[in-house]
Amino acid sequence: MNPTDTTLPLPLARHSAPTVMLACLFALTPLSQAVADTRSPGDSVVTLGAVSVVAGQAGPLASHNILSSVDVLGADILEKQPVQYSWELFSRAPGVMLTQFNQGTTSGKLSFRGFNGEGEVNAVKLLIDGIPSNTNDGNMPFIDMVFPLEIDSIEVVRGTNDPRYGLHNIAGNASINTRQGGNDGKLRLRYGSFDTRELQLVKGVEDGNWSQNYSFSYQGSEGYRDHAKAERMSFAGKWFYTADDDAWRAGLIARHYTADADEAGYLSRADSRERPRQSYTNNATDTGEREMNQLSLHLDANLSQTLSWASKAYVNTFEDRRWTQYWRTSSQQERYADETQYGALSSLTWRPEVEHLHAFALEGGAEVQRQENESLRYRTQQRSRVAQTRDQQFDLNVYGTYVQAVIEPTDTLKIIPAYRVDKLYGGYVNGLSGEHADVNDYGLIKQPKISVVYSPWEQASLYANWGRSYQVGVGSAAYRLATLSDDLKPSINDGWETGIKFKPAAWIDGRIAYWEQKASDEVQRKLNDAVGDAENVGKTLRKGWDLQLNLYPTDASSLWLSYSRQFSEILEPNPNLPASKGKEMDHVPHHLYAAGSTYQLTPELELSAWLNGQSDYYLERTNSTGKFGNYVLLNLGAVYQLTPTLSVDVQAKNITDRYYEYAWYDDSASVQQSLHAAGDGRAVYAGLTLDF
Repeated sequence: MNPTDTTLPLPLARHSAPTVMLACLFALTPLSQAVADTRSPGDSVVTLGAVSVVAGQAGPLASHNILSSVDVLGADILEKQPVQYSWELFSRAPGVMLTQFNQGTTSGKLSFRGFNGEGEVNAVKLLIDGIPSNTNDGNMPFIDMVFPLEIDSIEVVRGTNDPRYGLHNIAGNASINTRQGGNDGKLRLRYGSFDTRELQLVKGVEDGNWSQNYSFSYQGSEGYRDHAKAERMSFAGKWFYTADDDAWRAGLIARHYTADADEAGYLSRADSRERPRQSYTNNATDTGEREMNQLSLHLDANLSQTLSWASKAYVNTFEDRRWTQYWRTSSQQERYADETQYGALSSLTWRPEVEHLHAFALEGGAEVQRQENESLRYRTQQRSRVAQTRDQQFDLNVYGTYVQAVIEPTDTLKIIPAYRVDKLYGGYVNGLSGEHADVNDYGLIKQPKISVVYSPWEQASLYANWGRSYQVGVGSAAYRLATLSDDLKPSINDGWETGIKFKPAAWIDGRIAYWEQKASDEVQRKLNDAVGDAENVGKTLRKGWDLQLNLYPTDASSLWLSYSRQFSEILEPNPNLPASKGKEMDHVPHHLYAAGSTYQLTPELELSAWLNGQSDYYLERTNSTGKFGNYVLLNLGAVYQLTPTLSVDVQAKNITDRYYEYAWYDDSASVQQSLHAAGDGRAVYAGLTLDF
């Protein structure tokens, strides 16, 4: 069985064009949300590494049809990366920015398209094996559940024109697809700097109609900084059954994850340069513990020769307790979050053969998610509670439906119109004040989208798209509290992109794209607010261009590079902050870049080198507190194949021992200064990988 083959090959039937047109009208009734594959020679996808390819045309429409900046990273370039957390793997995807907090269980996250990773606006939808995996506020802690060896591929879709997802899909989405099927297994052991110990084990068992996949991972580390010890453990199982005639497949996926980690805290600017590894004594009791679970049911079926159905149902649980003190003069806080999400997604895809069309597909989809959330906060001293500052219970129900068509008038032209509608309901209770509130009446959130790709030559595809996404409040900011005089409206994001994907010769391929995205009334979370409220930013503009290039000069060597130039501007500011007019959004560097090379020196020995970097950024919206955060990090690696099934590798990160950091500005009355956390210094890791 193909590890990622979720489709069932089918022949095509013939229908007249009028029949199809009529069906398009009726398809506006809801059906699904999913992932896809109706592929024609022209698309906008760039793939790095080996990725399992789906044969045949069946199942839901995939990212190949989004016709945006889509990048796929294969398992062979991911499984041996020297990372502490799987979100770091996204550094190989062009245009992706990584924000490295390095604060216990709050390790970091990814973002793109001019949005930062601060948590103020979480603009990336995360999916694990097709299951929505963001917390209520849009953060992505569930990504930590999946270790690199379990991953079959990573897929990044940047832009506003993907109709499959609504909530949190502001700038695009990121998908992690894990191994499925097969009878192979892998064991990886790793040890290195900062007493890092790691074990990863994956095994597939396939017999007849049944396939099983298991993974177990453990990681422990003392951390680069003082008081940064962490331990993490993850387990996952997959059980799938495929019918004899391949007409349907059903399965269950279960994941469990725990983590305990100390927080080193933040330093002053001077101290972070002089002694970057230190941790202040006031952070000695800062720590965190986290547990996450994910359970999902999957069903894919061919209802007829031209009709495919795909459905998923899931439960996510997230429990997090954290003690943190941002600065000496601040109080320590205990923060507790308990979230449970129930959801379902379903899609129906029709692929008739239509007269006078080269190809045609029509898909309708629907999804529902119910969230039950609790958020508690306490003022503490050395983890002993002094007073409660937050007691909130709130539920959020999100309903979405979409329809999209893939129309290919010729083999060189593909047009994809799409339309999505979302609706939110929910209620909020403040246990301290007794306040009750309903969710803001956001109305029907309508999101039209269209994409076009033209491939006049085999060597290039020209593409363009336009789409609308939305942002609503998270936490208590999603509800009409007593402080509001009227319901808030969603912030509408209109974005467009145009680009060219090219492959003029077998040894070179790449993509160049220009994009823009405007938000009508952007809001952002107040990250250290007792109530968890939001504040208005105003009308904003983000724009930029991306370049990526892959070169294969010889059979034994490869080179890759990516560069993104991005801008952000506050066009019409919040009246309460007029000084932000014309200024940049915080934590958005102008430049993101990465490059790397691999060379097969001998049949047994492969050498690699890669670097990544970014320019500096402002810390707040008036751009008046300085710029920080620029870096260039150089890394080296070597893999030696001892036997056909056993290899050893050595990875050296930040070999120049370059200082780099995460910085933010604390505007609390008792602080009012930039706070800093250094990233890891030079580190060396050795690994052993056994295939069995």
